[in-house]
Amino acid sequence: MIWITMCMVFVLFGAYQYKHMTENAATFSGAMLTYGSQGQDVSELQGRLKFLGFYYGNVDGSFGSKTRNSVKWFQSEFGMTVDGIVGSKTRDKLVKATKNWKPKTAPSGGKPSNISGSNAMGLSDNDLKLMANAVYGEARGEVYEGQVAVAAVILNRVKSPSFPNTSSGVIFQPGAFTAVADGQIWLEPNERARQAVQDALNGWDPSGGCLYYFNPETATSKWIWTRPQVKTIGKHIFCM
Repeated sequence: MIWITMCMVFVLFGAYQYKHMTENAATFSGAMLTYGSQGQDVSELQGRLKFLGFYYGNVDGSFGSKTRNSVKWFQSEFGMTVDGIVGSKTRDKLVKATKNWKPKTAPSGGKPSNISGSNAMGLSDNDLKLMANAVYGEARGEVYEGQVAVAAVILNRVKSPSFPNTSSGVIFQPGAFTAVADGQIWLEPNERARQAVQDALNGWDPSGGCLYYFNPETATSKWIWTRPQVKTIGKHIFCM
């Protein structure tokens, strides 16, 4: 009986240690990161930047020129001081923007996305997932055509020289989307939102090439009313 009890204690302690280690592995230590830094914090930095589409190198724990350039890109897109140094402000902004990121220590057991990773624009699976989040956060109460139109607006901005050239850059551009400002971007999208993204990727653009949309009942910006209006779908007015 004593032997069984000891075994149970050992197993529980081991499980606690593993949980503690994996949780720590996914949390920045708080140290400032800059060119030449090494270690787990840098690996996490690279992983989070990669999740958003800002980093395309290897997650190797080495803060080199690729990582520094990715940090600068992230800082620029999020309206921060562009210095390539990861201090508390940059770190906090990155963590907030990557709440769904998890270190790749084991295969995920979650439900796989039905969004195809193969598309003409070369968007990553993370880009597509983020787009589905945006569509769900912005337009889940809209008719399906309106949801596809929102996804199309994001893609139109990616293709426009007036906007960031990545979906994450477009979505997280300061003041661009209400769902980012109020946190609804992090709600889990449903299959309808995922399919809306896929249909937009396949070429369906109900907006007619628009770069903006707004709800006339809730819009507070006077500027948005100056944009040439193209059509109304559901509660949203789409404009150029």
